[in-house]
Amino acid sequence: MNAQIFAEWLHRQGHHVVRTESSYWFDAGPRVFQAFPYHWVIQPSPQELRALMLGKGIVALRYSTPVHAPTGCISYHVIYDKQTYALESLDRRSRQNVRTGLKNCGVEPVSFERYAKDGWLLEMDTLNRQGRQKKQREETWRRQCMAAADLPGFEVWGALADGCLAASLLTFQMEDCCVMIFQQCRRDYLSARVNNALAFVVTQTMINRPNIRSVFYALHSLDAPSGIDEFKFRMGYEAKLVRQRVVFHPWLQPFANRFAHTVTARLLRPYQGSYTLAKAEGMLNFYLQGKRPLDAQDWPECLVDRKSELCEASHFREENTEG
Repeated sequence: MNAQIFAEWLHRQGHHVVRTESSYWFDAGPRVFQAFPYHWVIQPSPQELRALMLGKGIVALRYSTPVHAPTGCISYHVIYDKQTYALESLDRRSRQNVRTGLKNCGVEPVSFERYAKDGWLLEMDTLNRQGRQKKQREETWRRQCMAAADLPGFEVWGALADGCLAASLLTFQMEDCCVMIFQQCRRDYLSARVNNALAFVVTQTMINRPNIRSVFYALHSLDAPSGIDEFKFRMGYEAKLVRQRVVFHPWLQPFANRFAHTVTARLLRPYQGSYTLAKAEGMLNFYLQGKRPLDAQDWPECLVDRKSELCEASHFREENTEG
């Protein structure tokens, strides 16, 4: 399974997909393109980025680049890449939550048809619970789900409780990496710990497959609540250091400044659930942060305890390069 299959899935949904020397890109928003596969860490040349934006009329690009790259916002990928995964891998609280979840539900593969039908309610419930308003119709959701039904590498897993789909998870195997794409849960079953059971069983299943070496759970979000990844870390996943780079069209760069970010952030306050405003504020924030030295950036909470070590190593590399 490879990136071309994932690109076909996006194409079937109506997305515009572009292939460049370093990566694939798709329109994650109006004239805003995101690099994929999400777990790739790339270093495209300025010429490649400029040609892509000018040739396709793109307003902004977003991609993950190495932590030693000269620019980019300090960030992370949520990944599990150890050889085994078991209850013993988790802390006491998470072990108990998994056991509780497994008593309250069964975790198994489910059909794309059921996912397309029942998963819509879970998706809406999840977005509402997180305070995120995403303009999506049920028809669009169904097309998104069914577009993957006959493509190799895609799987749907569900936590079934009381005869209903309590939580769901869409995955895709990209070469030797399993990518978690969407996860949803009905709020009525959160206290039953079905999310813990689902994440545990799927992670353990994937890690036990001989052709999978890692599981990619999430990319550090532009706009999600700061603690949204805490659940994943408690489930044994780790934050892999990267930089996320946002690049604006050359004509727009002079306007991508602190004033624009301040105005966008103020506009967002009365519309906290606005998907478009939240993404715009996040893009501007990542762009401005990425232009600052590492030690002057605002570090994600999960990386703060590694800041000193990483900044010292970065200064050491810079001094050697200058020498």
